[in-house]
Amino acid sequence: MRIRKKKWAEPELSVCDFFVKNPEEHAGKWAHAFKKEQPLVLEIGCGKGGFAGQYALQNPDKNIIALDIKIDMLGVGRRTIVRLFEEAGKSPDEIDNLLLVNYNVEQLDKIILPGDKIERLFINFCNPWPRAKHKKRRLTYYKKLEMYKRFLQPEAEIRFKTDDDELFEESLEYFAQTGYEITYLTRDLHASGFEENIETEHERMFTEEGKTIKFLIARQRPASDQPTD
Repeated sequence: MRIRKKKWAEPELSVCDFFVKNPEEHAGKWAHAFKKEQPLVLEIGCGKGGFAGQYALQNPDKNIIALDIKIDMLGVGRRTIVRLFEEAGKSPDEIDNLLLVNYNVEQLDKIILPGDKIERLFINFCNPWPRAKHKKRRLTYYKKLEMYKRFLQPEAEIRFKTDDDELFEESLEYFAQTGYEITYLTRDLHASGFEENIETEHERMFTEEGKTIKFLIARQRPASDQPTD
C-alpha cells in the first residue's frame, strides 16, 4: 500500500514509548522489551495499526510486536493506536503490551530469533504482488514460510487474511509445499461464523466494495506427521 510522506511521522515516533528505535538490540530477547513478560505474537505488515491496537486492547495477557517497513505508515499507526486506547478510556501511558517496529520483513530472521518463541503470526491484507517476477515478495511465499519456522513455536499458528483470490489460492499451495497444516479455512470470513475476527481498515473497505474476505489458520505439522519420500 502506498502512503504519502508524513513529515511528522519520524518526530512523533522518536518520542513514542512503544516505538522500538533499535530492534536489533532485542533479537532473541523480545520478551524483555515489554514491561511485563507474556506470550509473544507478531503482526507483519501492520499498516495503519488498527488490528494491532484492537488486539492489544482485547488481549492484555499477550504482547504484540507490530512490524512494518514504512516509517510513515507506522506514524499513522501510532496515532491510530493512541486513539483506540483513548476511546477505550485508557491513556497512551497504558499502552504496555504493544511495540511498533520499523523493519524489512525480508530480513526478519535477523531480529526475531528462535529464542523469542512467537506463538502466533498475523498476516493481514499484505500486498498480493500479482506479477510473476514479484511473487517472491509475498509475505506468504514459501521461502518466507520457511523463514517463519525458525522463530515460531512448534504449535504456533499463522493467521492469514486477504481479499485477493489469486493470492489466497496460491498461498494454499505455499503452505502445503512447506509442510504446514491448514486447521481452519474460509473463503467468506464474514459469513463463516468465526468469532475471533478483528476487523482491519482494509477489511472494512474491501467488504464495502462487495469483496469477500478469505481467511485461514495454519500451523506446523509435528515432525511425526511430516510427509516422507
